[in-house]
Amino acid sequence: MDDPRAARLFGDSTVAPGDLALSPFRVDRDRIVSSPFFARLAGVTQVISPGGAGLLVHNRLTHSLKVAQVARAIAERIRAGQPDLAEKLGGCDPDVVEAAALAHDLGHPPFGHLGERVLDRLARQRLGLRDGFEGNAQSYRIVTSTEVRGQTTIGLNLTAATRAAILKYPWTRHGHPDPHPRFMEPPPRGAAAHPDDPDAGSAKFGAYSTEINDVRAARAPFAGRVADWQQTVEASVMDTADDIAYAIHDLEDVHRVGVLQQGAVASELMAWQRWGAASDPKRAGGAIESLRRSLHRKEGWIADDDAFADAVELVRAELVDGLLAQPFDGSVAAEARVAAFSATWTRRLVDSVGLTEQAAIRSGHVQLAVAQWHEVQILKFVQNRFVLARPDLALHQRGQGRLLTTLVEALLGWLTDPDEEDRLPRRLRDLVELAEVELPGDTPERLSRARGRAVIDFVAGLTDGQAVGLMDALSGRSRQLWTDAFVL
Repeated sequence: MDDPRAARLFGDSTVAPGDLALSPFRVDRDRIVSSPFFARLAGVTQVISPGGAGLLVHNRLTHSLKVAQVARAIAERIRAGQPDLAEKLGGCDPDVVEAAALAHDLGHPPFGHLGERVLDRLARQRLGLRDGFEGNAQSYRIVTSTEVRGQTTIGLNLTAATRAAILKYPWTRHGHPDPHPRFMEPPPRGAAAHPDDPDAGSAKFGAYSTEINDVRAARAPFAGRVADWQQTVEASVMDTADDIAYAIHDLEDVHRVGVLQQGAVASELMAWQRWGAASDPKRAGGAIESLRRSLHRKEGWIADDDAFADAVELVRAELVDGLLAQPFDGSVAAEARVAAFSATWTRRLVDSVGLTEQAAIRSGHVQLAVAQWHEVQILKFVQNRFVLARPDLALHQRGQGRLLTTLVEALLGWLTDPDEEDRLPRRLRDLVELAEVELPGDTPERLSRARGRAVIDFVAGLTDGQAVGLMDALSGRSRQLWTDAFVL
């Protein structure tokens, strides 16, 4: 196509590119928001399970809304400040960016990243699915392959630009593109071999092999503008916004529920400032020193000791001596402190974002300034060190992992029971038929893999509460016969 913007519509869009009143990218956004896949995110864990903390904490839906808000602000900043470069690299439409941000977590399974790891292990090791499971790839599968109209599967029928913008990791686990980016030195962020199994392909990837033709079509308008392993500008905006939202908004949650304690964070940051690079890894300050060294190993394109030290000091001053100085008590004043912290940091980070033509291999074309990039690393460190590494959270997650494992086995047993063929959940049967069409060959192994993919798709589409409720029913513990928790 001669018109670059028209090429970005490649797909089933019937809206003329020049009709701003009926922007196809706004239609994309509306289709995502009105889909049941988006509504489901209200019941899916972000960091802290919504069921265990009331309505105060973010779930995947509220997280996605905030990512969309931040992403749109970044896109508008780039459009205003660097429009020519943005166009040269393929475009930066705020509606595309917002739509991609709203869709980026559609594939996240119950119980957050813990659920992602459990389903991947089961898919690869138990069910023989070479692609395994990955939340980003599942999101792409949802928007392209899981809604049936007539005799075809078209997903949410989104434009090429939006589909390409959803691809945070624009490669499959193993073969696309060729040569695969996991063999680059250094590999792009996320493309390195799976840490548990070097032969398992990339640890992170954006699409399954069953959706490869759609990936090629979505990325075709950007050929020659960005490298075949590189994010589009719009995907890079979404990815940056996701980092900002995670670094800031998730801290709000752990402060609200009293999990993030001032003393522990202060001890770590101040000890590092006192002892610096000589820190004993086993003493206070050692963990953040390990982070500094890791950044130099992995992110040498941007790691800077002065910027790192400045970021530690800023986080200590504004988080430790600021937000965490007073426990959250639910008062108007406490809420105002949280809001002020979030607004100040969001503005600071968004205002530092710029577009670069020559991106580092481990970065996108959209980048935070050096100082703010380091600040995000420190904020994320606080979350990882003082929340995600807690033994009580590990205990809770081990139970959730066991629940998902048992649920997959129970559904697989139901699916293969010849006496139950007529009483299977309708959606589960539909997913088996869809997987059979996608998978090549005509062997017993093909049906087995189709059933495995269907079970994984089915479980990944549950909320936290539905997963618990369905397991209760399958184990005979539930006394409720008719309930929407089972989504059958």
